[in-house]
Amino acid sequence: MLGCSGSALDSDNDTPTPNVLVNAGADQSIAEQTTVTLSAQATGKTDTLTYTWRVTPNITITQNDNSVGTATFTAPVTTNILTYTFTVDVTDGNGNTGEDSVVYQVNPVNIPPYADIQVTQFEGLDHNQFPAGYRVILNASASTDTDSTDTDNPIAAYLWQQTAGESVLTGISLQGDSLAFTTPILGGANSVTIAMTVTDQEGAESIETVTLNILSSADTLPEVDAGISHQVFSGESINLNGIASTPVAASEPLFVTWLNDFEKDPQIENLNALKTVAIAPAVTDTETVTFTLRVEDAQGNSVDDSLTVTIKPLPIQALNDTGVILQASDSQIFSTYQTDYPGQDGQRGQDIIYANGLSEKAGRGEQGFDFTRLDAIGDEVDDETSAWNCVRDNITGLIWESKSAAFNTTLHSSSHSYSWYQSDDEGSFDGDQNGINTSCSITNCNTEEYIAEVNSQGLCNFRDWRLPTHNELLSILHLGRAAAPMIDANYFPSTTASLTAPVWYWTQDASADGFNNEQAQNAWAIDFATGNDNFLNKSTAGRVRLVRAGR
Repeated sequence: MLGCSGSALDSDNDTPTPNVLVNAGADQSIAEQTTVTLSAQATGKTDTLTYTWRVTPNITITQNDNSVGTATFTAPVTTNILTYTFTVDVTDGNGNTGEDSVVYQVNPVNIPPYADIQVTQFEGLDHNQFPAGYRVILNASASTDTDSTDTDNPIAAYLWQQTAGESVLTGISLQGDSLAFTTPILGGANSVTIAMTVTDQEGAESIETVTLNILSSADTLPEVDAGISHQVFSGESINLNGIASTPVAASEPLFVTWLNDFEKDPQIENLNALKTVAIAPAVTDTETVTFTLRVEDAQGNSVDDSLTVTIKPLPIQALNDTGVILQASDSQIFSTYQTDYPGQDGQRGQDIIYANGLSEKAGRGEQGFDFTRLDAIGDEVDDETSAWNCVRDNITGLIWESKSAAFNTTLHSSSHSYSWYQSDDEGSFDGDQNGINTSCSITNCNTEEYIAEVNSQGLCNFRDWRLPTHNELLSILHLGRAAAPMIDANYFPSTTASLTAPVWYWTQDASADGFNNEQAQNAWAIDFATGNDNFLNKSTAGRVRLVRAGR
């Protein structure tokens, strides 16, 4: 019996059988971003089993029920092969344990990128058709990679190549996301084929090609631009600033002609110059004129381009201009029209309208100003050698006081100065009745007493004289003068003569600057030595030029 028992214990495999047998499944190879279900089989000493999954290296495992051997995981995005070892530990109801492992190899899967070439088309020609000598732009920045690991930069590299046609890429960078080159100038029609290769961040490539059809040199038209449409008033200058060019040497020279469709036929300074100027004719209602720039090349090709100009009648209530008729470039001053620098003061308004001969004056005056002298009783003075006391502005209708010479001691001498004072200034600071350094021929040297004295004497037979508003006094500034006085001295003599600059003249307008105790301490004044305006303390000694009517 002992012999039989010993014989039964002796066997070929002396490894003890575990209390819990576990099978985690066979090793597998899977693609990135694949969702996998792990499934383990186990047998223990009891029917109740507990499963716990773990993994090296770490990755998220989802196990909703540990009483069964299933769990899931999703393979990560990767550019390299990854290996994960999953181990399941199983415990039965008696506390016996067992384990088994399974290996998953995760392989990268790369979807190739998408190469996309966008071509900026030439207006007026067929798709992908271009003139000779034209600068073409190809853009591949819209190329994409759907499974890119870098969403901000899905494309790692661009490479442009020419695969057919006359060589056009010499000396050009071929590794950017765009390509610009000039089409060949040849005697016959031809084509150029460009290929673009994009490489994504994982090394996959995609190629796109585009074929461009190029016109012959003889069929390549000049490029023409008539300029920008705009509007002007009657008598102002119309800016005709044309551009024309050809890349084909055999097509030069270019012949230029300006045409218009307006029955009043605006005067064009030079019909055969690209850059010229026209004078807007007088109109009673708003009119629209079309100007056409026609350009013909030496090979007989002709191209037209047009702009429209809206001509408006002059406003019923005219305004004085500034007196400026000179024009500027970015570095020089000119007396001629500058088509490359439109919209300047010297190109618009009463001054240029008068210079263009479309403004009639009731009186005289420099540039667009229109003045008439009045004598002591308010009658017009036609004889320029006769004395005068006032000046009527025939554009604004305002009548202005004339000043006498600074050495004169009469009431209207330009040497007299006054502080700003207005006793009924609606709660504002009245001003100073006798400011520092004021000097005059009346008792109190302030603007209110001066106005009262002039009205009592009835200058030019009027008794409603007042201080001008800021805008009224600005209206007689002549900013086109190179030196003082900044006013038409033929009608307003003695404005700054023998006086030390600045020569401030008061307006009736108080200034918002300089408030103290909720009262305006300052008022606006204009320096007729420089044309500048500024606010001065009301006690300052300033000059006065009175005005009447208007408003």
